Amino acid sequence: MRALGLDLGSKRIGVAVSDPEGRLATPTDVLHRTGDRARDHRAVAALVAEWEAEVVVVGVPYSLDGGTGPAARAMLAESRQLAGVLEVPVETHDERLTTVSAERRLREAGLDSRAQRKVIDQMAAAILLQAWLDGRRQGATS
Repeated sequence: MRALGLDLGSKRIGVAVSDPEGRLATPTDVLHRTGDRARDHRAVAALVAEWEAEVVVVGVPYSLDGGTGPAARAMLAESRQLAGVLEVPVETHDERLTTVSAERRLREAGLDSRAQRKVIDQMAAAILLQAWLDGRRQGATS
């Protein structure tokens, strides 16, 4: 099952996609927010169609204690809006610390902060999507 992962930011949307078998997430794109949420969601719908995704996974930045702060509530609300636009299911996944992990991986790969800014959002999307894929596989084998 091909999945599309989204790291919804206020200025950019990081995008990652899985392989058709749903095993490996790859960072693919960054959508720049237009200020028009409906337009942004249509751009996401176009990516769902382009990649023939069967599910969209939206990262939710829960608090470190697992609580739902303002940022998490905003992402949950936007994921519900996306679900009303897309023709595939929209699931949410805990994205705590994905940006920190992405920054560390990019730094280890030798990218400076300027180069990191261009790809950090899609890398964060790939990390959250991979965690979701791994969780599904573990659930299937338990």
